Amino acid sequence: MPIRAHLVELRKLVVLAALGLVVGAVGGWFLYDPVLAALQQPLAAAAAARHGVIALNFSGIASSFDMKIKVSLFLGVIAASPWWIYQLWAFITPGLSGRERRYAMTFVAASVPLFLSGAALAWWALPNAVSLLTEFTPTGAVNYIDAQSYLVFVMRLILAFGLAFLVPVVMVALNLVGIVRARTWIRGWRWAVMLAFVFAAVMSPTPDAITMIVLALPIIALYFGAIGLCRVHDRRVDRARLAEGLPSLDPDEPVEDDVTVAGRTR
Repeated sequence: MPIRAHLVELRKLVVLAALGLVVGAVGGWFLYDPVLAALQQPLAAAAAARHGVIALNFSGIASSFDMKIKVSLFLGVIAASPWWIYQLWAFITPGLSGRERRYAMTFVAASVPLFLSGAALAWWALPNAVSLLTEFTPTGAVNYIDAQSYLVFVMRLILAFGLAFLVPVVMVALNLVGIVRARTWIRGWRWAVMLAFVFAAVMSPTPDAITMIVLALPIIALYFGAIGLCRVHDRRVDRARLAEGLPSLDPDEPVEDDVTVAGRTR
């Protein structure tokens, strides 16, 4: 396809993804009250533990309405994640073979629970974050937290970890289309581990090391799991090339199969 056709296709998929987000936001509009109550629960728990006042503050006349719209859009992103993730893969799959397209559908099926798992992990860390960050409120003082800032804080945490959990899927996709071999990912494992801990340290809502480690370990595990899948795919590609009499794409990595064994016996 020419570049213009790719851009037209990209625009179409972006519009479809946006429509999915709108539909999800409409559903989120009706779930606003229970979700807002859940968002305030960590604040209420922190206030009860310190026998003080910790609550959301709507500072403007339209703040409550703006808050409802933002929460609805945020819920739309979460609820419509299967749809917009599918649109992302739909833009990539035309350049793949029939077998690779089946793999792509598997990636879509894996991406949704991974994204939701990352979001769930961030949600799990949220109460501890609120408890730790509000414990510096002086005794007898009140802590009125701006509702907009609190929502941005929660959204950033949940979306960041949701997207971080999609990195292994991108790794496998790049390997599938032949852009990056597993050997390249293996060589960069030290950088990957360091970046995982840096990401967890920056995005972690609490400064303690335990929370950072708990958030970083799943990302690291997914990284090495993706390397394993990439390695399996590379070996299959190399075996197919050797069967056709073609050299391996990675001559430094031995491929144990019937072709190489027959070559040794000769």
